[in-house]
Amino acid sequence: MLSFKPIDIEDRNIITSCIYPGNCMNCDFSFANMCSWRFVYKSEFAVSDGFLLIRFFAGEKRRGYMYPVGSGDLRHVVGLLEDDARAGGYPLWIFGVTPDAKRELENCLPGEFAYTFDPDYFDYVYLRTDLAALSGKKYQSKRNHVNRFKKQYRYEYIPITSDVIPLCMNLESKWFQANSAKDDVDGLRLESRSMRFALNHFDELGLTGGAIAVDGEIVAFTYGSPINHCTFGVHVEKANIRYDGVFSLINQEFASHIPEQFIFVNREEDLGIPGLRRAKQSYHPAILLEKNTAVRKTQFDSV
Repeated sequence: MLSFKPIDIEDRNIITSCIYPGNCMNCDFSFANMCSWRFVYKSEFAVSDGFLLIRFFAGEKRRGYMYPVGSGDLRHVVGLLEDDARAGGYPLWIFGVTPDAKRELENCLPGEFAYTFDPDYFDYVYLRTDLAALSGKKYQSKRNHVNRFKKQYRYEYIPITSDVIPLCMNLESKWFQANSAKDDVDGLRLESRSMRFALNHFDELGLTGGAIAVDGEIVAFTYGSPINHCTFGVHVEKANIRYDGVFSLINQEFASHIPEQFIFVNREEDLGIPGLRRAKQSYHPAILLEKNTAVRKTQFDSV
């Protein structure tokens, strides 16, 4: 019988110790993301048989489980998840099944799962050096944006510290007001709540961030955290769009300040938003990380 507990800040060390050494670069496994969005997904975790197990609610009436992270008897631990799901009256849904994870699952339980995916939730993963250097013809337009900003404004890149956080919150409030007329205002409210939790618990969540200041005013900020030993996740990026080129600048500056041990930068999904998709594609990801949902074929008809 698995014993799950709600994810809390105090669980950071045990959760990251399970994920950090491995090769999972899925943004959903960032501890900061798990904790900052737990109010939406009611996320819980357990550690059993050498695996980190995470369950959550994908909608009001559908419980989901993230793909188990760890090493050991995968068949056994999937059975534990299925027992837990059945005890709650739910089918077994396993989310975050990357191509590597899919191969593991098929080797262990061949033909027992059906898989679906939605490209809106694929992760955009870049080489850190590409984002920092913006070298070559394919990044010419990005370099132009950065150079235009530098010619027009005298700016300073500053790390996010406790005295900078209120200034970032002020920019976020202005950004929310400017965008609250959009159709997905509920989604923006959830994002704002998650962001404010993260900013209020910045160090506890293991976050690192940077901001662009022009004449003492914060005009852009971003933050993120390590996902694993070689992948850094960028969770939030906000800017005042009146400053032409500011998004390109904050992106490059932050990538330049991410420790060199991180080979990859995961800038998360585009959520099917056309403008966001174009922006993420324009940085030429090294990996478009496919994430499948797996469900046992024997229960597929009842889902």
